[in-house]
Amino acid sequence: MQLSITDLKKGVIFQTEGQPFKVVDYSQKVVGRGGSIVNVRIKNLLDGRVYDKTYKGNEQLETADITTRNIQYLYKDDQKAYFMDEASYEQYELEVSDIEDQLLYLKDGDRLGAMLYNGNMVAIDLPKNVYLEVTYSEDVVRGDTSNAVTKPATLETGVQVRVPAFIKVGDIISVDTSTGAYRERKK
Repeated sequence: MQLSITDLKKGVIFQTEGQPFKVVDYSQKVVGRGGSIVNVRIKNLLDGRVYDKTYKGNEQLETADITTRNIQYLYKDDQKAYFMDEASYEQYELEVSDIEDQLLYLKDGDRLGAMLYNGNMVAIDLPKNVYLEVTYSEDVVRGDTSNAVTKPATLETGVQVRVPAFIKVGDIISVDTSTGAYRERKK
């Protein structure tokens, strides 16, 4: 299947020169007489390199043959993170350096999606929100209500987020995995 350059939105995966790429950032400029220029920042899903590319006019791109599987996060060591396919029990691994930011939202046993290209896992697809326990947070001075008071909090995976003043150690909170923002306290 072919993609036009206007289909290259953030998160779209396509193939060029036999390599799969994911759009990391996207901007489009319309020029006179209906022409269009699309500037994208793309990440090679095989080697992790990031490139800036410009596509013009009516260029066509190929969709990548990516399959998605449900997997479970097992654990990580210094170099690799390990996952298991929930249906076939096949195990996959990715370099920690390639998914370091995403690992901040995962606990052992969490379920997520895997993107496979030619049978090899090339990326993970986190859930939109995850629930994590607050392991450290300082108390806020009472009476400071001039604006919405937030404070830093460290969660069980080591990620730090800004939370409202009423959040305390031991609370379970929902975090948006795409922005790292606090969403709500679990009831």
